[in-house]
Amino acid sequence: MLGYLVNFSRLGGEDTDHLVDRKTSICCFTHYKRNTLYRRIERRMGIHQIGTMAGYVRYLQENSQELDLLFKELLIGVTNFFRDPDAWEQLRTKVLPELIASRPDGHVLRAWVPGCSSGEEAYSLAMVFKEAMEEARPRKRVRLQVFATDLDRDAVEKARQGLYPENICADVSPEQMRRFFTRDEHGCRVRKEIREMVIFAPQNLIMDPPFTKLDILSCRNLLIYLTAEVQKKLIPLFHYSLSPGGILCLGSAETIGNYTELFTLISGKSRIYRKSESPQGAEPIEFPTSFSASGSTEPETRLDAKPTASLQALADQLILHHYAPPAVIVNDKGDILYISGHTGKYLEPAAGKANWNLFAMVREGLRYEVADAFQKAIRKREIVSLHGLKVGTNGGSQFVDVTIRRLEEPEALQGLIMIVFTDVPAPGPIKASGKVPPTHVRNLRTADLEQELLRARAEARATHEEMQTSQEELRSTNEELTTSREEMQSLNEELQTVNTELQSKVDDFARTSNDMKNLLNSTDIATLFLDNDLRVRRFTPQATKIIKLIPSDEGRPITDLASSLSYPELADDAREVLRKRAAVEKPICAQGGRWFTVRIMPYRTLDDRIDGVVITFSEITEAKTLEAKLRGLPRGQRMFVASPTVQRARTSKRKK
Repeated sequence: MLGYLVNFSRLGGEDTDHLVDRKTSICCFTHYKRNTLYRRIERRMGIHQIGTMAGYVRYLQENSQELDLLFKELLIGVTNFFRDPDAWEQLRTKVLPELIASRPDGHVLRAWVPGCSSGEEAYSLAMVFKEAMEEARPRKRVRLQVFATDLDRDAVEKARQGLYPENICADVSPEQMRRFFTRDEHGCRVRKEIREMVIFAPQNLIMDPPFTKLDILSCRNLLIYLTAEVQKKLIPLFHYSLSPGGILCLGSAETIGNYTELFTLISGKSRIYRKSESPQGAEPIEFPTSFSASGSTEPETRLDAKPTASLQALADQLILHHYAPPAVIVNDKGDILYISGHTGKYLEPAAGKANWNLFAMVREGLRYEVADAFQKAIRKREIVSLHGLKVGTNGGSQFVDVTIRRLEEPEALQGLIMIVFTDVPAPGPIKASGKVPPTHVRNLRTADLEQELLRARAEARATHEEMQTSQEELRSTNEELTTSREEMQSLNEELQTVNTELQSKVDDFARTSNDMKNLLNSTDIATLFLDNDLRVRRFTPQATKIIKLIPSDEGRPITDLASSLSYPELADDAREVLRKRAAVEKPICAQGGRWFTVRIMPYRTLDDRIDGVVITFSEITEAKTLEAKLRGLPRGQRMFVASPTVQRARTSKRKK
């Protein structure tokens, strides 16, 4: 599934370095846990209502900005100041004072925070160091230099600014807010003395070289997103990066796995470790440039990409070249993928539901020994041979040598396991002549007991391996739960941001609505707003004196409402205004001898779209009364009253 995206990320065609960086970053996500990636990709597919991965890849190719959004989606930037307070308290009161005391005067402590996101973790470390120095007050002068890196360049740029919203006070104490932050109109900014202790830079933990000669390495809640194979390579790399006595801080759901000889646990609950001296015969360190180039893909994934015929041809060629005996090829879980030769003497189908698994099918006499050697071959990546095993076959018995080998080549079979069965003759029979010496009988009995002891030990080892596997599965489940929790926290933060923006828009809308209401009421002009279907959308209180309107009338057609106007053509004129997009104005008589100028205008939106009509009613009763009186006067008097000189005199008199 992810292969589609990896292949796309290797395509060219983009002109900007920005998108090329994003494509390279998508490639390195192949080392992330599949379930986490699938959930994030499916979320983007759901947003665009795309049902198939191939369809989403096409969408990515046609919309380059989606690659940016997908990159942001895959990076779960969940962090905050002093996350897991117990761990920070342990650092402040015990770990850092001991580390400072062990370093010489003038020493600069080097710390690395990979996956720093927006910087809260790195700044928290600098603040805790300041507090530890002030409380311990050592005679020596020791400084701290923090290197904070992340895959997301935008997050790194944000971290450099050291500006955070007011809600960080939920994680930062009032004393720390006073000492380490300044407030302005944009939020809370980390003080300069703390910002100068931290250097931020883009870096890919899986592909780029690590920082070295470190005193502190804080990689918290990053390993939970990576596959177990990459985790096993990073822990020795962390050990290499730390100076003697250096401190490793992991997240609450992360552990060092089986590398207990590399680190000493300081605080189990807080997951704080101290570097131990390198054991003799330690395995060589794999640097990111080497283990990222090979890629970590599952055997099943690679096999699915190859045709069945190709697998058979490669397997036949390999087996015929090295071995003639019967053999099987299985994956790392023991599922049989290919059988060569007749293996019925060594394997038989288990009763019940069909199960093509090596450990379910292997015959009695081979079961425990093969299981133990199988795990050893996987763990140590070496050929494991078993000699002289006795296996029961259809009422008889057969002695067999078993060779178990982890395949490294060809590439299509890399990571698979080959088990070869070779029949060997039974031990020579005891001569019939003469009496069997007692010592020989005792030797046979001792051999049987030794065989039983070996079998018991093999069973114990197998049980121990199963327990370790169960512990690994439990740890993996715990990591998955932590990952899911952080994803939910990320979504919750996104929802909070959207809710804040929405609340701001609601407040703006409320203010605008109040302004509009007060403006309309202050004009003392009756106004009625209708939509395109001539349904009542809004009206002013003055309009209720002309048309019988109540709040529940919003949404009703204007034709359903009673009016005091003698204006049956109101609806027709409103439709004409909508059609011609030109205003109409008429004097209309109302009950009680009142007159109104009715003006119908198109309602235009900000994007110049017609979305209904606005009707205003301006009372002109006084003007109409004067007009009627003028009409009752003789023509000469009407002209005299209407002359400009008389009008100016009347106006001047009224002003006095």
